[in-house]
Amino acid sequence: MRELVEAIEAPDSVPADVAALKIPGSYRAAVLRKEEADMFEGVELRDRTPADSLHIQEVPTPEPGPGEVLVAVMASAVNYNTVWSALFSPVPTFAFLERYGRLGGLAARHDLPYHVIGSDLAGVVLKSGPGVRRWHAGDRVVAHCVSVELEGAEGHGDAMLDPEQRIWGFETNYGGLAELSLVKASQLLPKAEHLTWEEAASPGLVNSTAYRQLVTNNGAGMKQGDNVLIWGAAGGLGSYATQLALAGGATPICVVSSPEKAELARRMGAELIIDRAEEGYRFWRDERTQDRKEWRRLGERIRELTGGEDPDIVFEHPGRETFGASVYVARKGGTIVTCASTAGYNHEYDNRYLWMSLKRIVGSHCAHYREAWEANRLIAKGKIHPTLSRTYALDEVGDAVESLHRNAHHGKVGVRCLAPAEGLGVTAPEFRERHETAINRFRAAPPAQHQLPTMEGVAA
Repeated sequence: MRELVEAIEAPDSVPADVAALKIPGSYRAAVLRKEEADMFEGVELRDRTPADSLHIQEVPTPEPGPGEVLVAVMASAVNYNTVWSALFSPVPTFAFLERYGRLGGLAARHDLPYHVIGSDLAGVVLKSGPGVRRWHAGDRVVAHCVSVELEGAEGHGDAMLDPEQRIWGFETNYGGLAELSLVKASQLLPKAEHLTWEEAASPGLVNSTAYRQLVTNNGAGMKQGDNVLIWGAAGGLGSYATQLALAGGATPICVVSSPEKAELARRMGAELIIDRAEEGYRFWRDERTQDRKEWRRLGERIRELTGGEDPDIVFEHPGRETFGASVYVARKGGTIVTCASTAGYNHEYDNRYLWMSLKRIVGSHCAHYREAWEANRLIAKGKIHPTLSRTYALDEVGDAVESLHRNAHHGKVGVRCLAPAEGLGVTAPEFRERHETAINRFRAAPPAQHQLPTMEGVAA
């Protein structure tokens, strides 16, 4: 791999240099092993350790088929689906690979006794399969995580409705936490030239997810002047929702779980901030009983911050822990837009506050290619910036995933794959210099210590 990295990083490198490289027959990757899929059986989620299930091992290099592209991965990032994968929860991802493999053809290659995980990457195209015209060896790219077949009519109005829509590196194999990765050409986007490899890899999944969920008419359809309550506003997803709200003329009301995360929200430009830990909100009296007094107290605090207004939009992703409160505090006729459910999938809320106040609940899942392209364009233009707290080496991927599992992260957590050091990959230094202050302001400082996950903190 050294020759490959040298060809990519050489100051006078041209696409022909990359195209001339011999592609290695194998590569190092972060994998889960099918034979270990039951290793955590009977163990509570909070007591499971991702480092026990994740392995760095050599795997064979796949040959790109029609419409596919092989990418040299310079950097990747960790998302909550990586945590779920490593914990084998709610189900082992091998069930997804088996189901995909039953489609036959190229899909059959994904059903393997190991799963290369990861749903973000920034890297360089090595080889394109037959029929790929847009992308060529040497192109610097990032990957959109949605894989679709589009053989049925359902997905042609919105690709997220394709019956065969999958999240690459979670429901497919050959993910981004590796030295090489196999993606569909319809997943690739141009890398922002002013960003380093690790910075460019970090926004992908969460930025496009937040864009669809908050901005587009497939989600909440945010407009100028809206008040947007954002849970976990300093986390991987919420930090991009906060930026999108500010860039779109809305007012974010940022809910965080520590003074450090409150400070990050302020650095992003937010002014209305609620520190859940400091103000002591507990929306559940016990595992079965929610506390409406706490919903009411949160609503009063929001109106205090906004001058008497309720949220037009609630950006929901913790799920079970916060959903009842979210439905309660949204304004009459407002929208609760939801994805992820990192604190639990079984939501409970008082329906009177929904139907009698004409509120809407909108489900949102990642983004289709056009939405991802538009979200990535904001990154490339320097309108939205990466929020990256720490970057690990590929050999340290277990620690990287653990940091999300324990809620010991701010913003995104990056992983260097082929990049030999941080700070490489910038090809527009003058543009970066103009945005350096903003980039540094948005870069999240790593937390001082790990915290055990709780229902109150898991998505903060």
